[in-house]
Amino acid sequence: MDPQHTERPDHPWLGPPIDARPLFAPEHTALIATLRALAPADWAREAVPGWSVHDVAAHLLGDCYGRLARHRDGHQEGPAFAPGESLETYIHRINQEWVDAHRRVSPAALTDTLELVGAQVARLFEGSDPAAPSLGVSWAGVDPAPMWLDSAREFTEYWTHRQQIRHATGQDTDPDPRPLSRVLDTFLRALPHTLCDTTAPAGTQLQVRVDGLVGGTWTATSTARGTWSLAEPPVGRPAALVRLDTETAWRLCVRGIEPADALTRAHTDGDRRLAEAACQIVSIVR
Repeated sequence: MDPQHTERPDHPWLGPPIDARPLFAPEHTALIATLRALAPADWAREAVPGWSVHDVAAHLLGDCYGRLARHRDGHQEGPAFAPGESLETYIHRINQEWVDAHRRVSPAALTDTLELVGAQVARLFEGSDPAAPSLGVSWAGVDPAPMWLDSAREFTEYWTHRQQIRHATGQDTDPDPRPLSRVLDTFLRALPHTLCDTTAPAGTQLQVRVDGLVGGTWTATSTARGTWSLAEPPVGRPAALVRLDTETAWRLCVRGIEPADALTRAHTDGDRRLAEAACQIVSIVR
């Protein structure tokens, strides 16, 4: 629970809660196995623009330490916002500072430390209260967020970074359906916030459908308040439908694919304006 918030947040428009808690331990085991299987040269390969595999692993360690400090230990010390600094700029700055400082740490030492600390984070999430208030999720437009969304968001980050390491070393996306289905479900909770500046008559529905065994359908409905909600059931034919394959969907949400590229891969039907707006979805802090 975030000690700065005590009231339980209630955001029905986000849709039903997601329970990612049982997935942290297996994800952590998969990450450590991935790191221990790397060849020495793999650690220097670029995983994301500007960051090597080593850098991404160091970033994950920083995330783990930060989560334990704030939520388990109540420790509030750390880097402060610079004058006039936005949340996005602040996060990118402190992440880069951490990564830079850990370039002197060997891959073996980094992996050993991540194995120890990451297991503690998995236990922390396993024992968390899904309804408790927690850190805000900016890309979903909620602060404070319920722990179920905060923890699901954190799970997507661990999973995504492991895929980036896999891709950098010549491996495909992990096909295990259980974590991937949770990742997609979490990412699509950004849809109402994505559409916040998109106007439509109340009751207008936009559907995003991800094909495949781990896919699904997410229906956003415009409300009389000018917002969008994932809580309403689909009714009849949607005003717009966007169909994406699994790989395109998750990569779009983390900007491994840009919206224009996603649209060329998508199958769309109905209102083109709504379809284009939906493909602006992003489920990370940029």
